Amino acid sequence: MKKSFFALIIFFIFLTTYTPKFDFISDSYLSIKKIHIEGNSTLNSDEIVKKLNFLYRENLFFLNTREIEKILKNENFIESFSIKKVYLNTLKIIIVEKEPVAILQNKKKKFYISNKGDFISFRDIEKYKDLPIVFGNGKFFYSLYRDLKDIKFPLETIKSFYFFESGRWDLVMHDDKLIKLPIKDHLISLKNYMKSKKNNEFNNYKIFDYRIKDQLILN
Repeated sequence: MKKSFFALIIFFIFLTTYTPKFDFISDSYLSIKKIHIEGNSTLNSDEIVKKLNFLYRENLFFLNTREIEKILKNENFIESFSIKKVYLNTLKIIIVEKEPVAILQNKKKKFYISNKGDFISFRDIEKYKDLPIVFGNGKFFYSLYRDLKDIKFPLETIKSFYFFESGRWDLVMHDDKLIKLPIKDHLISLKNYMKSKKNNEFNNYKIFDYRIKDQLILN
């Protein structure tokens, strides 16, 4: 009986002094081993993963995403993103890319202009090589672009845009027709041009000059 009581005391002491060798924070089962990029078609997944390689072996459960967000926000082709933890060891980043609608050529500098008016650093991308070119000050382009979208102007027919310091635009079409817009009320002129294109009598004219109010000069 005394031996059993003594053994019980020893066992109790063992339990109260034993420290399990389990460190949840550094547990290898929860360390990041894979970084998976989704949603990108222009940005290179390997290049993004390379910038995030400091995350490998970080604990997925306690991961601080602020550094990831900082790096991704520096990619000006990214419109938005979400970060998901896939247990046990995968980090998934879902990207929404900006959509270029034109290429800005301002003196020697080039940028893409997105469908929301953002400027994006230019680099040669095959699927965007046929975008229309904007010449001049690009900060006024987005307003014109929205007007064209609102009236359902066939944007795919436009080859280039020329902005003048007076505040007006010329549009050069793929069929080499030239639309010279006025400084004010250019929507009226654009709608008139769309109607004129449906009339075969206007097919032989190359220049549609709307610069003088309430007049259309054809050439």
